[in-house]
Amino acid sequence: MAILNDDYKKKLGDLRHKEEEELATILSKKYGLQYVDLTGIPINTDALRLVSEKEAREKKLAPFKILGKKLSIAVLSPKNDATMAIVKGLEERNYQPILYMVSTKSLERAWERYKDITFAHETKEGVLDVSNEDIRNIVEKTRGLGEAKKVIQEVIGLKRGYRISRIVETIVAAGIATDASDIHIEPEESYIRLRLRLNGILTDVLNFDRETYELLLSRIKLLSGLKLNIKEKPQDGRFSIKISDAEIEIRSSTLPGAYGESVVMRILNPESISVPMEELGMDPDFLKVVEKEISRPNGMILNTGPTGSGKTTTLYAFLKKAHTPEVKIITIEDPIEYHLPGIVQTQVDVKNGYTFAGGLRSALRQDPDIIMVGEIRDKETAEIAINAALTGHLVFSTLHTNNAAGTFPRLIDLGVNSKLITSAINISMAQRLVRKLCQDCREEITPSPEQRKILDKVIPTLPKEKVLQTEKVWAPRGCDNCNKSGYRGRIGVFEAIISDESIEKVVEDNPSEREITKAAEGQKILSMLQDGIIKVLSGVTTFEELQRVLDFEEETI
Repeated sequence: MAILNDDYKKKLGDLRHKEEEELATILSKKYGLQYVDLTGIPINTDALRLVSEKEAREKKLAPFKILGKKLSIAVLSPKNDATMAIVKGLEERNYQPILYMVSTKSLERAWERYKDITFAHETKEGVLDVSNEDIRNIVEKTRGLGEAKKVIQEVIGLKRGYRISRIVETIVAAGIATDASDIHIEPEESYIRLRLRLNGILTDVLNFDRETYELLLSRIKLLSGLKLNIKEKPQDGRFSIKISDAEIEIRSSTLPGAYGESVVMRILNPESISVPMEELGMDPDFLKVVEKEISRPNGMILNTGPTGSGKTTTLYAFLKKAHTPEVKIITIEDPIEYHLPGIVQTQVDVKNGYTFAGGLRSALRQDPDIIMVGEIRDKETAEIAINAALTGHLVFSTLHTNNAAGTFPRLIDLGVNSKLITSAINISMAQRLVRKLCQDCREEITPSPEQRKILDKVIPTLPKEKVLQTEKVWAPRGCDNCNKSGYRGRIGVFEAIISDESIEKVVEDNPSEREITKAAEGQKILSMLQDGIIKVLSGVTTFEELQRVLDFEEETI
C-alpha cells in the first residue's frame, strides 16, 4: 500500500506541476510575454547577483540569464508595483530587462541557485574580488570571536548546499572582521583545527571534518596559484580581496605534515599596518629623538627584533612621516605589505635574480633621497646599505637581533668594517609588541611578591616624571568588547642607541652587547624593560604580557 500511495502522490504532483505550467503559458499570452520553464535550463549566477535573494523572494521574480546588458527576468506578476520597481532600478543601472512568465516551481528552482553564489564577484588566479554587500553582511555577523565561530560553523555545516568558495571566503572574511593577522588550518589525526592569530596570540576557533578540509585546500591552492598535485613540498602563493577601493592581500603558505598539508593565510590589511608614528607606543621623549633622526639627510636607521615584533609597521610609519613631494623614496621589500602612494616600491624576486643587494644597487642608480631595505641578511647587502648611508642617502632597514645593542656585533659578524658602522648608523632601535589591556574591563590588582621585586629594581632607574604611581598594576578580565580576552590591540615597547662618540670608541674594539649598553647609558633613552614597566604601571598592558616578550633575567636596565 505504501508503494501505491507514493506512486499516487507522484502522479498528483506531476498533474499539479503540469496545470501550473499551463496556467503560466496562458498568462504569458495575456500579458504579451514569453513563457519559460526554468526547470530545464541553466540559471546564470551572474544574473542572479543583480537582485538580492531577499528581494527576489519578496518580489516573486528571479534574473536567470544575462548577455551584455540584456537581462532575462522570470516573474509571476509582471504588472505589479514591486516588479516594476525592480525593473526600473535595473534600467537606471543601464540594464535592459526582458520579462518572462514562469510558474512558482520555476522560480523556486532559480532561488535555489542563490546558495551556489560565491561572494566572489570575479575569480581568477591571484585575485578574488569580494562583493561589498556580501562582505558587509559577514562583517556585521562577526563583530567578535564568538560570532566568528558561529558564522564559520554555520557555513561549514551547510557545505553540501554551499559551494566551497563560500566557505573559504567566509573564513577569510571572519579573519578580517576580527582583525586577525593570520588564519591557520591544521590537520590532526581525526579532525582539522582552525585558529586565528588575534593580537599576536593563536586562538582556537573550531574543529571540522577532513572532507571539508580537502575541498578547502584545493580551493585555497587554486586561488593562490599553487600546484594542486604537489603535496610533499612547501608552497607559497597569494591572492587579493578587493573591498570597495581597498585591496587586502592574503599570503598563503602550505607545509606538508603527518596528517596532511598545514595552511596559513596571512592577512595583510592596509588599515592594520598603516599606523601613524604617534600611535606606535613610543615614549614622548623617544619620539622626539626618532623624529630628529628621520629628518636628517643621510645615515641609517636600523630597527631590530624577532619576526612578528612590528618592525615593518614601524618602518612604514617612518616612510610616511618622511615622505614629501620634494623627496624620492625607493623601497626593496620581501614582500610589499602595504602600498604607499608616491613611493617607488619594489619586491624581491630571488628566482629571477632580484635580491636585496641587487635591488639596492639598482635603486641607487635612480637618485633616491631615502631608501628602505626590508632586511639586511648578508654581508653584500649590509656593505651596500652602509655605503649608501655614507654617500648622502637616508637608509631605513631591519636586522634580526634581540636588542638595540646587538646591532653592532651583528654587523661586524656579517663582515662590515667596524670603523664604518658608527659613521653610517644614526640610531639603532629594538622593539617588541605587547597586547593592550581592554580599557572597558581591566581590573586593578596589587603586584605579586615576584612582580614587586622587579618593580623595586626598575622604578629607581626611571625618570620621576614618567612614574605616576607605583603601588598597583592591572589585570585582564574579559568582556564582549575584547572577545572575552581582556586585551584589545597591540602596542610597541622600544629602546634605542644613538651612534655618538662613546659608542664609536667602543665599537672599534669588537665589543659585547653589554659593553655597548654600558657605553650608551649617558644617552638617557629607556630600555625596553623600562619602557614596558612604565606601560604596566600606566595600565596599558600587564606584567604577564611584558614577560611573554622580554626575558627579565637577560634584560639590562
